[in-house]
Amino acid sequence: MPEENADASGSVVLWTGATGFFGRALLRFLKANGTGGAVFHLLSRNPETFARHWPELAEIPNTFWHRGDIMSLSRGDIPPLTHVVHAAADSTYGASLTKIDRFDQIIEGTRRVLDLSVSRGAKRLLFASSGGVYGRQPSELYAIPEDYLGMPDPLSPEQVYGVAKRTAEHLCALYAEKYGLEIVIARCFAFVGEDLPLDVHFAIGNFIRDALWESKIIVKGNGTAVRSYLDQRDLARWMLRLMTKGRSGEAYNVGSNRAISIDELAHLVRNLVSPKKPVCILGERIDNEERHCYLPDIRKVNLEFGLRPSVSLEQSLIEMARSVRTPANYDK
Repeated sequence: MPEENADASGSVVLWTGATGFFGRALLRFLKANGTGGAVFHLLSRNPETFARHWPELAEIPNTFWHRGDIMSLSRGDIPPLTHVVHAAADSTYGASLTKIDRFDQIIEGTRRVLDLSVSRGAKRLLFASSGGVYGRQPSELYAIPEDYLGMPDPLSPEQVYGVAKRTAEHLCALYAEKYGLEIVIARCFAFVGEDLPLDVHFAIGNFIRDALWESKIIVKGNGTAVRSYLDQRDLARWMLRLMTKGRSGEAYNVGSNRAISIDELAHLVRNLVSPKKPVCILGERIDNEERHCYLPDIRKVNLEFGLRPSVSLEQSLIEMARSVRTPANYDK
């Protein structure tokens, strides 16, 4: 049994965003490794729909589902808790909300989760923040460390996600001071895995989709932006370790330290999934092209907890493509 699961023995955990990408990464991890004696209470807007699409993840031992939304949380039937992981309001479907709604969802949703945590007696809360809180990565930094104090431009409406996440981090700190709640921040970067959507703004998912079903793999920008990708199994493993062992009042980067340009990524996907398919660089201006480099410095989680990527990008891509090989899977 993985050490991070054993650390959670006896814990009663509320996990928000249980049917999103982070939630499904957790569920697959728990299905493969067990809960280690912990009990997980999972918050979802529609558990029944999720159970129809992913029945293998809906009935894992020691997991219990609760219908609810972070914008309308109440105690309901949620029992006393020891830990909370707030992983709702991720960036997957942010485009479906107005910018003001997006800001409200992140800030007010976080406050409601904090209030619930206090009311149910939780001792620790892990907040899934974002590497976007650092703002644009300076050219002199190869990778962003946790003590870099840059931030997104608060006067740019396009930076709503990063600004809201930065503000939510501060809200967590205020609750820690007032209520003694142990707060740990996970600043999450970019990920890869079978549960990553193929039809939103994630380049890696778009490339897999194109490699499987389109005539060519499209790179909308110029392909020079640099990213890194952590497998979703490592994401779940790291989050569980930070939930139990992260130091209160500290932020930790969660991501891979393997840099790859978007152009190189598109060609890697082509070579692994559809070797004869052309890669087409459109060179269009895209929304985040000013964020040329987006790389986490992960020395802190490595030194404190021995955490490092354990699944190669190549393995992740092959398995991701295999998992969505049929349109029926993709349509889910």
